Amino acid sequence: METPRLPALRSYHSWIANETLEDYSLRYAAQSFRRWSPFVISNTALGGISFLALEAIGGALTLSYGFTNAALAILVGSIFIFVTNLPISYYSSRYNIDLDLLTRGAGFGYIGSTITSLIYASFTFIFFALEGAIMAQALKLYAGVPLVVGYIVSSLIIIPVTMMGVTMISRLQLVTQPLWLLMMIVPFVMIIWKQPEDIVAWTNFAGLDGSKTGFNSLAFGAAVSVMCSLVVQVGEQADYLRFLPNKTPENRVRWWSAVVMAGPGWIIIGGLKVLCGGLLAVLAVSGGLPPAVALEPIHMYITAYRYVFDDAATVLLAATVFVILSQVKINVTNAYAGSLAWSNFFSRVTHYHPGRVVWLVFNILISLLLMLLGIFQTLELVLAVYSNIATAWIGAIFADLWVLKPLKVSPSFIEFKRAHLPNFNPVGCGGMAFGSLVSIVAFNGLLGPVAQAYSAPLSFVASFSLAILIGIATRGRYYIARQPPPHIAGMQGPALRCEICDHSYEREDMAYCSFYERPICSLCCSLEAHCHDVCKKSSAAIETSRSHYFGPGFSRMLAPHMPQRLLKVGSLLLALSVVAGALFLLTYRLVEPGADVPRLENDALLLRVFLALLPLLAVGAWWIVLSNESRELAQRNLVASLEKLRDAQGELARTERLATIGQITATVSHELRNPLGSLMASVAVLKRTPPDTSPGVRGELDRIQRNIERCARIIEDLLQFSRRPRMALAPLAIDSWIEQNAADLRALSDVSLDLDLRSGRFIQADGERLRQALVNLVQNAMQAAAEQHPAGEGKVVLSTENIGDVVRLSVIDNGVGMTEEVRARVFEPLFSTKTFGVGLGMAHVARIVERHAGTIVISSQPGKGSNIEVRLPAREMEGADNG
Repeated sequence: METPRLPALRSYHSWIANETLEDYSLRYAAQSFRRWSPFVISNTALGGISFLALEAIGGALTLSYGFTNAALAILVGSIFIFVTNLPISYYSSRYNIDLDLLTRGAGFGYIGSTITSLIYASFTFIFFALEGAIMAQALKLYAGVPLVVGYIVSSLIIIPVTMMGVTMISRLQLVTQPLWLLMMIVPFVMIIWKQPEDIVAWTNFAGLDGSKTGFNSLAFGAAVSVMCSLVVQVGEQADYLRFLPNKTPENRVRWWSAVVMAGPGWIIIGGLKVLCGGLLAVLAVSGGLPPAVALEPIHMYITAYRYVFDDAATVLLAATVFVILSQVKINVTNAYAGSLAWSNFFSRVTHYHPGRVVWLVFNILISLLLMLLGIFQTLELVLAVYSNIATAWIGAIFADLWVLKPLKVSPSFIEFKRAHLPNFNPVGCGGMAFGSLVSIVAFNGLLGPVAQAYSAPLSFVASFSLAILIGIATRGRYYIARQPPPHIAGMQGPALRCEICDHSYEREDMAYCSFYERPICSLCCSLEAHCHDVCKKSSAAIETSRSHYFGPGFSRMLAPHMPQRLLKVGSLLLALSVVAGALFLLTYRLVEPGADVPRLENDALLLRVFLALLPLLAVGAWWIVLSNESRELAQRNLVASLEKLRDAQGELARTERLATIGQITATVSHELRNPLGSLMASVAVLKRTPPDTSPGVRGELDRIQRNIERCARIIEDLLQFSRRPRMALAPLAIDSWIEQNAADLRALSDVSLDLDLRSGRFIQADGERLRQALVNLVQNAMQAAAEQHPAGEGKVVLSTENIGDVVRLSVIDNGVGMTEEVRARVFEPLFSTKTFGVGLGMAHVARIVERHAGTIVISSQPGKGSNIEVRLPAREMEGADNG
C-alpha cells in the first residue's frame, strides 16, 4: 500500500524547464547533457581568460611597485593560484557541480555557502564592470561614443549570447579564439623583434616615484595581495568544467589535460597577461601618457600595435577590435557565472527561482551601476579589499579538499543536496569568518605595516589553519545531516521521477523528501519553503531551536516564519534598490547639467529623491513577499483538497472491493466448514483403527489430516478478512511491546531475528491486531530469507526509529526480494506468489495499518531482500501501560 501519486505540486516556467537555456544552474550537470568533448569544454573555459583587467592589474602593480616587486608577486601569486585551484577544478569536474555546490559540501553547509555565493557574484559583476568600462573607453576613443552610452552598449550586447547558455558560449569561444590569440601575441613578438631595448627598460623600471629599484618586502606583499583577488577566477572555470564527460580509460589523458589546463592552467596564460600589462603600461608612460590613462587597456594596445602598423588609423582600429573582442569573450563568461551565482543565492534566501535569465539581467544591471560609479578609477583598491575575503573563502575550501578529505575527516565525495546537508558547517564557516576578520584588521593597519601589506596571504593562512583544526576537533560530524533512506538508495534505473515537479532526473540529482514522503529533485528540495527541514530534525528539536536563545515566550510573540520573511523582504529590497539606483545614476550621467545648474545641486536632489523612494521600495518588497505567500498558500490548499479527494475516491473503491470480497469469502467459508469438519472427524476415527494397519495407510491418513488443517486455517483467514474488526486502541510503548513479543516471533522460524529498537515513543494501537500484522510481516520475511539462504544464512532485522511525529517500524530481510510487478500488487486481496494460500495476509496487514492511521511502504529488489516500512503516528504519553 504505497502512498498514492499526487499531481505535480510545482511547475516551472518554460525557460527553467529547458535545460539548454537553464544549464542546470542549481543542480548537478546531468550526464545526458554533457555532450561536449574535453577539448571544446577546455577551449570554452580558457576563452574566459581574455579579460583585459589582467593587463590593467599588471600595469598598476608595475607602476606602483616597480618591475622587480611586481614580477615576483605575479610569479608567487600565479603559483598560489595554480595550487589552490587544482583540487577545486578536479572535484568540480569529477562530480559535475559548480563552485557553489562544491562549497556546500566542502565544509560550509547548505545555508553557510550562501555568503560565498554573494562573494562569487560580486567577483563576476566587478570584473564585468571593469571589462565594460574598458570597452566603453575604446568606443569613445575610436568613434566618439559617450562613456555612458558605451557602458550601456557593452552591457546589452552580452545578453543574447549569454541567455542561450553554454551551448552558444562554446560556439562563440571556438570561433573567436584563433583571432584573439593572433591579435594578442603579434604585438609582443614585434616589440621583442623591433625594439628589444624596450624590454630592458621595462625590467629596470623602478616605479613612478623611482624608489622601487630592488626588492621591497612591503611592496611585494601589497602586490601579492592584489594578485590573490584573482584566485576566485576558478569559479568561472568550474562553471564550464562541470560539463566535462565522465572520465574513462579511453579519455583519461584528454580528461586530465582539460581539467589541468582549463582549471588551474588558466593562470599560466593569465599570469603572462598580467606581466605583459606591466610592459605596456611602462611603454605608454614612457610615450608621454599620464599614468591614469596609461592603465587603460585601449591605450596600452594602441601603444603595442604601433610596433605592428605604421598608420595611426590602422593602429586605432586594430586596438579597438582587439579590446571589443576580448571584452565580449570575457563578459559572456562573467555574466553567465554571475547568473549562476545569483540563482544559487536567491533560491536559498527566497525559496524562489524565476530562472537564470532573470539573474543574468540583474547581474548586468549591478555591473552597469558600478561602471556609472567609475569603478575603473579605483581598480587597485577594490581588488585589494576584495582579495581579503576571497582568499579566506578559498582557504577554507582548500583545507577541506587538500587536507581533510585525504585524512578522511570529511566525506570523500561532495554532497550538495539540501536534504542531506546541515544548514551550517563550522569547518568552512568558522575558518572563513576568522580569516576574513584577521585580514580586514590587518588591512586597516591595526597589526602593523607588514601585516597590512600581506593581509590577503594572512587571510588564507588563518582560514586554512582554523578550518583544519575545527574539522579535526569535530571529527567531520557536521558534513552530512542524514543518509539517504534504504528504499531510495536501492531504487533502480538511471533516472528517477521527481514527484513534486513531475520531471525525471538522474539519480545523483535526487533525494527523498520525508515531508512529502516522495522522491524529490535537488531543485524542488531547494525551493521547498514549508518543510522547515523536518527530514533533518525532530519536532522536539525544532521547538528547541526556536526558543533556544530567546525562550518560548519570545517565540510566541513573533509571527510564524518571521526570520525567513524578513530575509526575503531584505533581498527583494536590495534587488529593487539596485535597479532604482542604476536608473537614477544612469539618468544623472546622461543629462548634462547646464552652466546655470550646479552639478552639486543635481547630486543632492537625486540623492534625496532616491532616499525618499526607499520606503516605498520597502513597502513594495513586503507586499510582494506577502502576495507570494498568499498565492503559495492558496495553491497548496488546492493541492491538499485534490489530494484528499483522490484519497477519498481510492478509499471508496477499496472499501467496495473489500466488501464484495468479504461477502464472497464469508459465504464460501461457511459452506466449506461443514464438509471439512466431517472429513476431520472421519480421519480421526480411521486413525483409531487396530494397530495392524499398514504404515502406508497411516501415512496417507496423516497427510490427509494436515491438508484438512491447512484448509481450515485458510477458511479462518477468509472469515477474519470478511469481518471488520473492532479496534481497542490504547497507548503502547512500541519498543518494549516488540521485545515482549520477540520470543514468539523467533519461534516462527529458524531464521535469525535481530532487534534494533531506537524510537522510545508511544503509539495509539490495538496490541492484538497490531500483533497479527507484525506476525504476518515477520513470517513472510523469514520465509523469503530461508528460501534465498537454505544453508541458514537468512536474516531478518526488526527496527524502530523516531522521525518527527511518526514512528517507523521496519522489517528488513535478505531474502529473495520482489520484482516491480509483485511489489506493486502485493497488497491486493487474493494476490499471492505462493502455490498455497489465498493471498490475504498482506492485504490484512494493510487494513490493520490503515485502521491505525498509518502507512506501509515496500522497497525491494530481486535477490537483494526487502524492506517493509510501517509508519504509525506517535503520541506523547508518559507512564502509560505497555499493553
